[in-house]
Amino acid sequence: MEIKQNTLYLTTPNSYVARDHLNLKIEVERELKLAVPIHHLESVCAFGQVAFSPPALQLCWEHGVAVNYFSEHGYLLGRWEGVPNTSVGLRRAQYRAADDPVKTAAIARQCVLGKLQNSRQSLLRSARETRTTEEGTYLQQCATDLARLIGHMQRQSTAETPSGAPQMDGAAVDQIRGYEGQGASRYFETFTLHLRQQRETFAFTTRSRRPPRDAVSCLLSYLYALVRHDCIAALTATGLDPFVGYLHAERPNRPSLALDLMEEFRPLLADRLAITLINRRQIGKDAFLVREGGAIEFTPAGRKAVIAAYQTRKQDIVRHPLLDQECPIGHLMLIQARILARHLRGDMLQYLPCVLK
Repeated sequence: MEIKQNTLYLTTPNSYVARDHLNLKIEVERELKLAVPIHHLESVCAFGQVAFSPPALQLCWEHGVAVNYFSEHGYLLGRWEGVPNTSVGLRRAQYRAADDPVKTAAIARQCVLGKLQNSRQSLLRSARETRTTEEGTYLQQCATDLARLIGHMQRQSTAETPSGAPQMDGAAVDQIRGYEGQGASRYFETFTLHLRQQRETFAFTTRSRRPPRDAVSCLLSYLYALVRHDCIAALTATGLDPFVGYLHAERPNRPSLALDLMEEFRPLLADRLAITLINRRQIGKDAFLVREGGAIEFTPAGRKAVIAAYQTRKQDIVRHPLLDQECPIGHLMLIQARILARHLRGDMLQYLPCVLK
């Protein structure tokens, strides 16, 4: 267990969280391991078999600290929080946009464009750093294919109104999802070429989930779960409903808007971090276990290493392309949630994803 950027991560099996006045006490087999003042925390992430006492949960709710439950493999199971202090007007605008096919398509399109543009930047970066000219050429070709998809999507937006707002047919959402699927398929075809080290250990052919069948898929799924948690937190803090989205269809217990928001951060944050961890040998074969049936999962030490690396990465400083201001990567999700809120309120003509050079 450790605290990173005001988030308490509980990964030790059979941990118990109790309340001691204004502190959270973490015990393992009745032995006190850690005590944290509640005002130091913004959220708690519990992985696997972790229990909370009712007074501990009440303390979290009273101080606006969300409690997030994950499976041992990093799948977000649920989120407990107090009654949200939100803007009713903003949520009404969000729901109206979700019922409007044209607005839904416009936001979905921007989410996919952000993902494709960041994927392309990642490919070009690896092409510059790759082992051989042949591999570099192949990565550049993949980047060109994504650029072609981006061009198709931009041309598909038809004409613009005199005010500059894009006009789109509501039926285009399915086509936008098709572009996203094509881009993801092409992107993952070349994922192995990002790896300059440990290619045999991290052999990868196709993305697999629930359960992951290879170490790369296991690593990516775990990082995606962490990003999804941060997107839910950012949307909730902004006053938006993380379960009503635009690109991802609504399903029970599915945080559709959080999944929309995280699309641009998959290649930007999760994928690049996975590549870095492998290339720098910060994670290796000993971080994974193979279960019956071929499912791959992390060891407890492997999970802790990934969480620590993720939180360290979130502290890196970047320049936001729209605001032209420096900020930690960990703040980008909150900034983008606020940009989306401004668009829904009518202060911006369209949602602009975060695309870093």
